[in-house]
Amino acid sequence: MGWRVKDRTTKVGFVSTRFAGTDGVSLETLKWATILDGLGFESFYMAGESDTPSDRTLVVPEAHFLHPRVVSLTERLFGGPTRSAETSREVQQLRDLLKPRLEEFVRTFGIGLLIVENALSLPLNVPLGLALVELIAETGLPTIAHHHDFSWERTRLAIHAAGDYLRAAFPPQLPSLRHVVINSFAARQLALRAGISSVLIPNVMDFDSPPPGPDEVCLRLNASLGLTPMQRLLLQPTRIVPRKRIELALELARRLDSDCALLVTHASGDEGTAYERHLREYADLLGVRVIFAADVFAPERSRLPDGRQVFSLADAYQMAELVTYPSTVEGFGNAFIETIYYRRPIVMSSYEIFRTDIQPKGFRVIEFEDFMTKETVDKARQVLEDNRLAAEMVDHNFDLGRRYYSFQMLERRLTLLMQDTLGAG
Repeated sequence: MGWRVKDRTTKVGFVSTRFAGTDGVSLETLKWATILDGLGFESFYMAGESDTPSDRTLVVPEAHFLHPRVVSLTERLFGGPTRSAETSREVQQLRDLLKPRLEEFVRTFGIGLLIVENALSLPLNVPLGLALVELIAETGLPTIAHHHDFSWERTRLAIHAAGDYLRAAFPPQLPSLRHVVINSFAARQLALRAGISSVLIPNVMDFDSPPPGPDEVCLRLNASLGLTPMQRLLLQPTRIVPRKRIELALELARRLDSDCALLVTHASGDEGTAYERHLREYADLLGVRVIFAADVFAPERSRLPDGRQVFSLADAYQMAELVTYPSTVEGFGNAFIETIYYRRPIVMSSYEIFRTDIQPKGFRVIEFEDFMTKETVDKARQVLEDNRLAAEMVDHNFDLGRRYYSFQMLERRLTLLMQDTLGAG
């Protein structure tokens, strides 16, 4: 690209609540790190949980949104319109615990640039956000806040006693801080609600390195899940939260007039397990097999302590005949771009960001609005039964993905962002 960083600010510190598993924030962080490494940077990580290299990582348990103290605080802060003095004190105590650890992270690894992944936009660890703001304000450390989700996008965060914290840190306005969003709607809302300008960088896949075909391990996936040779595998590659509307994927599996099983590769995350229980009951009611298998899927293959194979997300995509994606709301749509990359047909709802940012580029999908129509089911069945039609659809989508959502595009935009944040060197 021409520009490469030339001074000691080459050490980049990624900070978040978690860098582990198959959530979108963790996956996109690794893609950014890959590109930045190619530009001459070195990447380091601080989080409450992380599967990044141990010699480049500081794990601080209280940074995790699932740490018991943090979970309790979040429930109290977002459980009603007022909070107790004890809750306020505990916020400050945790902030005072986390801030020295952030300083230690910066000092130990010689960090010259912070990249904060979602920890200054989604307030699931309020003390971490406050500690970050103090650190950045006091040091003037160049920082990029990479926003994937905002509090105003989550209904359960609408009633709260944290207005002062949200105004201070979610997101903050600081001279050395640049803001990055993943869709145009977020950019407009950030400007409207906070008066903050931002750079738009969508999520990406490495379209210039197409995935290889299924290997021996991948081909064992269906049998390991207990599928028969005649069963069709439908893939729901999302977390188990109500806005994903996974019940519509179960309905599709039931109405396809074929023996289908629905595989869900991610866990519930930060929103509890009640929805998963509902889906199990609904699947029983419909007579559809649903497989919740987050324990045996990860970004990369490995083995569990009991010897069981942990498959990669790539394996799930390779073996799926159809991807389901009936979400009402998505920040961008990682599952969509992954589906395009792995050349799979997709049945999906036309959520707002898809309609405004993605669909106008010409992608071919089987889409619906509020409910699963007969037309949607018929189109899905046709794609499953007509290999030529499916191939035309997925090849067309792959070419568009390479044009608009490739690593090359990410490198161009990150290069400009680094020039703006650090100077041309």
